[in-house]
Amino acid sequence: MTNLVERPAPDELWVLFRRVVPPTEVNRPQGGGRRRAGREVLAAIIFVSTSGCTWRQLPPGHSWQPVNRRFAQWSRARVWARLHRVVLDELGARGELDWSRCAIDSVSLRAAKGGL
Repeated sequence: MTNLVERPAPDELWVLFRRVVPPTEVNRPQGGGRRRAGREVLAAIIFVSTSGCTWRQLPPGHSWQPVNRRFAQWSRARVWARLHRVVLDELGARGELDWSRCAIDSVSLRAAKGGL
């Protein structure tokens, strides 16, 4: 597998990501270990997302637990939804969105008790 350090999060994505990610805790209540830089963690999340591997299959030197933990924290903080919006806004401002290729998805649910 590719070493994540050799393939960090792209600079442009990192700049946008820093706008939406909440500040990290300085004091670690559990102590020990080193806190991975946000960019390293983002690169590991991108790696898992694009390679199809599991968290436990991250390349040597990249412990899956802190990456998974930060992914869960960022998910609870809705970082991914905010990042998606920021990326769309940035692309729209540059005129790089082609809305003719847009797809809208919906889910239909049956109304409870016949809609009454």
